[in-house]
Amino acid sequence: MPAGAGSSRTYYSQGMAALPPRPARRRPRLGSLERPVSGRLYRGTWLLVGIPLLIAAFSVRKADPLPAPQPSLPASFDRTGAVQLASELAATYPDRVPGTAGAAGAVSWFSQQLAPYGLKDFQDRFRALVPGHGRQTLVNQLVTIPGRLPDEIVVMAHRDDVGSGPGANDNASGIATLVQLARSYGTPVAAPTTRALSPVHTLVFVATDGGAFGALGARRFARTHRGHVLTAVDLDALAGRGAPRLVLAGTEPRLAAPGLVETAARLVLEQSGRRPKHPTPLAQLIDLAFPFTLHEQGPLLARGLPALTLTTGGERPPTGFSDQPARLDGAHFAELGRSVQQLLRWLDSGAELAPGTASYVYFGPRILPGWAVELVLISALVPFLLAAIYLFARCRRRHIALAPAFRSYRSRAGFWLWSAAIFELFALAGAWPAAPSTALPPEVSPATAWPTLALAGFAALSCLGWIVARQRLVPRRPVASSEELAGTTAALLALSVLALLVVATNPFALVFLLPSLHVWLWLPLVRHRPLWARLALLVAGFLGPLLLLGSLAWRFGLGLDAPWYLAELTATGYVPLFSLVIAAGWLAAAGQMAALSVGRYAPYPRASERPPRGPIRETVRQVVLAFRARKRESGAEPEALEL
Repeated sequence: MPAGAGSSRTYYSQGMAALPPRPARRRPRLGSLERPVSGRLYRGTWLLVGIPLLIAAFSVRKADPLPAPQPSLPASFDRTGAVQLASELAATYPDRVPGTAGAAGAVSWFSQQLAPYGLKDFQDRFRALVPGHGRQTLVNQLVTIPGRLPDEIVVMAHRDDVGSGPGANDNASGIATLVQLARSYGTPVAAPTTRALSPVHTLVFVATDGGAFGALGARRFARTHRGHVLTAVDLDALAGRGAPRLVLAGTEPRLAAPGLVETAARLVLEQSGRRPKHPTPLAQLIDLAFPFTLHEQGPLLARGLPALTLTTGGERPPTGFSDQPARLDGAHFAELGRSVQQLLRWLDSGAELAPGTASYVYFGPRILPGWAVELVLISALVPFLLAAIYLFARCRRRHIALAPAFRSYRSRAGFWLWSAAIFELFALAGAWPAAPSTALPPEVSPATAWPTLALAGFAALSCLGWIVARQRLVPRRPVASSEELAGTTAALLALSVLALLVVATNPFALVFLLPSLHVWLWLPLVRHRPLWARLALLVAGFLGPLLLLGSLAWRFGLGLDAPWYLAELTATGYVPLFSLVIAAGWLAAAGQMAALSVGRYAPYPRASERPPRGPIRETVRQVVLAFRARKRESGAEPEALEL
């Protein structure tokens, strides 16, 4: 060995020992259990979403009114006469609840106001379930003014009230305006030589019944009327002290054509000096996602008839006890009365140019078409779908078993479907208050009266279902990180399927689902963070459903009664059954995400890990086994005979 070899080796070994240690990896590797979601893929996909956003931005346009007609007569609305008519109806028949003597008196009063002008009304009597009052006989009164064309323009107002006050503004003011408009097309009996207005189109003036109880009369008219309706205008609470408003929402995600809306807005602006108000863009989007309205244009829009409501009230009608004749605002009454009169003449001159219904969102004086809104919402779904598929592929590549996680989700979904089935069975059995499948009036008991005893029974049966399902969901051993990732993947894939079902039914409803999709996608990355951070992310995913409950609570004045009101709408069938099934699937995914966030998640146990069967499960098992044995025996008898 050379003389300097030992010293050289010592030098190199000392030099290598002097090197600093390799720094620890600060960020987990992409695809690892600590970082399973690809943020790069997620962010890159959002760049593609910019294309639909750009398309939507270029589709924003200013809505134009219908073409102006030939110079028409100036507005001649009789303010004093209208106030007198509204005050007389409210004072003479303050209680006009369908089926009462006051309601019958109001029918006669309406006929008497038109008879001196040679106008006769056709009375359409029908039976309907009135919320809070049982099944009653209701009466729609129709006055038809024939025109040169058979196509019809409809003006309607509901004649009834909820009975808690005289209903001077809601809706004696609307009926008074209806009478004034109809009289202008009649010939006074005392002056037969007076020439009445001759319309181009056939005009139909409708005094509906049950309008304050879910637009029952409007539903009846939309379902049974055989004429070809070009457009309809609903008059509701015209003499209030609030600003004029146009109510556009329906019971389906469609609105009156923008041309009709802009024509009405322009005429209100001319007569009052103020453009009528619209809900905020977010409120309009919620109305498209969950079609709901307390006004009478809703049933007509559901039938494809272009309709809108003109009012000075809010989303919820005025309070009955304070709706006194002395509180009628004559100035607003005259402004909106003239606006309706001019709108009717405008439509009569050119309503054949008005298209039917459409969907859109107002942004100030401009509108964003509904197809553009749907395109943006659906495109916002793409980043989540790709990230969820990437997560699924990562689990498959790492040979992470997903079947136990899906079975765990299945158990949770089974519990929520069990609760939904019990809820519907209670509705069929009459445990919930009886009401029609329509927008329930907030003032009536079915909307705000919680059936305590029935709810207690429902809660008990739901808890029984949870006791059965819980045996397969309780963690009985330490859960590995790979099993937690599998549980998250199963829940996210279930949410993906639910999102596609929402797209197939009503794409606007994605606004309720998107927050949970995009927020809960990142729960796997924070499972080692403090509990408050995980819970904050979990709660943020509930923003979508809270938008719906908040809309009912604040816009419609339901407050803490909003959850029961939504449940009652479900019990009556206003909320479709498939929406209830989708909600159950979403709640199951939310439950799995909540269990993962608080460390209580467990995959579906293997046979060796399951606890002994309880009495309920054992009874069900014995019944199923006995049924299968009898079925096998019945199937084996013919073979034995052949032998």
